[in-house]
Amino acid sequence: MKYSVDKNDRYCVFSLQEDNLNSVLAPDLKSEFIVLSNEGVPNMILDLGNVKFVDSSGLSSILTANRLWKSAGGSFVMTGINHSAVKKLIEISRLETVLSIVPTVEESVDFVMMEELQRELQGDDSSDKE
Repeated sequence: MKYSVDKNDRYCVFSLQEDNLNSVLAPDLKSEFIVLSNEGVPNMILDLGNVKFVDSSGLSSILTANRLWKSAGGSFVMTGINHSAVKKLIEISRLETVLSIVPTVEESVDFVMMEELQRELQGDDSSDKE
């Protein structure tokens, strides 16, 4: 599986460098997500800009990542969904109602930072009430 990982203090951009996210790659992708989550990456941006096809196994790995980061109190954002087959699968499976999908990596970083700020402010509010 070809990919690149760009880690920052507050987020990680995981760019899949493959045409297909299918049953061959999905287990490896899931494993990478678990490792990064266990390393304490606070927020994940998954860039699918190069991906032209996703099957149900690929969707499963994406949903696993979403669950990992949401349950850890972070953000999971998908970006770079440029190919019609990938867009169609997300629409058919109605995942746009479950996942945060943002057009570009730059906008995804902004989205993650806004969610981080919102969580910090909500945390401050709850400590004021104690």
